[in-house]
Amino acid sequence: MTGDPKEANLAMNHRLGISASRTLVMGILNITQDSFSDGGLWLHPQAAVKHAQDMIASGADVIDLGAESTRPGAVRVDEETEKTRIVQAVEGIRKREAHDDSSQPSARRVPLSLDTTRSSVATAGLEAGADIINDVSGGQLDPSLPSVAADYGCPYIVQHWRGWLTGKESSLQGKSAKPPASADSVYPHGVLIDVYDELMHQVDAVLAAGVSPDQIILDPGLGFSKPGPDTNLPLIAHMDKFQKTGFPLLIGHSRKRFTSRMIDPVGRVGGQAEFEARDALTAGLTALVAEREAWAVRVHEIPRNLQAAAAGSYLAEVIRSESGGNGLKQ
Repeated sequence: MTGDPKEANLAMNHRLGISASRTLVMGILNITQDSFSDGGLWLHPQAAVKHAQDMIASGADVIDLGAESTRPGAVRVDEETEKTRIVQAVEGIRKREAHDDSSQPSARRVPLSLDTTRSSVATAGLEAGADIINDVSGGQLDPSLPSVAADYGCPYIVQHWRGWLTGKESSLQGKSAKPPASADSVYPHGVLIDVYDELMHQVDAVLAAGVSPDQIILDPGLGFSKPGPDTNLPLIAHMDKFQKTGFPLLIGHSRKRFTSRMIDPVGRVGGQAEFEARDALTAGLTALVAEREAWAVRVHEIPRNLQAAAAGSYLAEVIRSESGGNGLKQ
């Protein structure tokens, strides 16, 4: 691991069978009733498969399937319901691929990511045909989840996480999960230093569980215990601190309230048009993080973010050519 983001990104893409060299676009598929921007839209298995195929046809490189909302105040879905939703969607997508005409864009096999914090759900999803585990708790909520990644040898996204916000329950003990003492948005040493140190501690635990370094993707957890631009934008501005670890970096900024707070302190942009406005702001940040060579962006809306990722990645190549091949900011 050299600390060069381009090398880390290409190595992960090779593992997943992806030929693109630009920042990837990971499409969000919320199979939930209560996700903050599209809850209930894709809850039926046929609707979920159709939306996945629409995103793939629009150019999504990866589809991230989540059957439990992680928004503040959300109530946990029971384990069997989450598992059923995930397995039905994964199997449906894979069956659709197998029956589609191979000449159609939607027929290409796209890696599927499982947005879950439960080892049983991850195991069932991987057996059904998924490729990646995306654990928003970064190995903390279900200590056996990293072992699943180790056993399957699949990519494992380790997100910075400080605990559930109000309304979440533990999937381990069946009791209310009291957030740890650090489960707030106070960063005594500054958000960059504290998030980095806490995330690296999570990575150490994941490695100790048997996950190989070349399986790990980092996610600084934008919006998780980070309410505003002041606690999110420094993590984007200093992405290179995370990239110098040698791990690929995923950025999940799509439609989060801090994006609209960049132009409106209360985070309200335009009534019913708020999410359309957030999509525009999301695409702007996508171009920025692509220029800084993020491995992927996790987004709701594909076409604009695909264009933004392509433009940002193109600029990154120009910068590399002018700096002798080193794309990291100094």
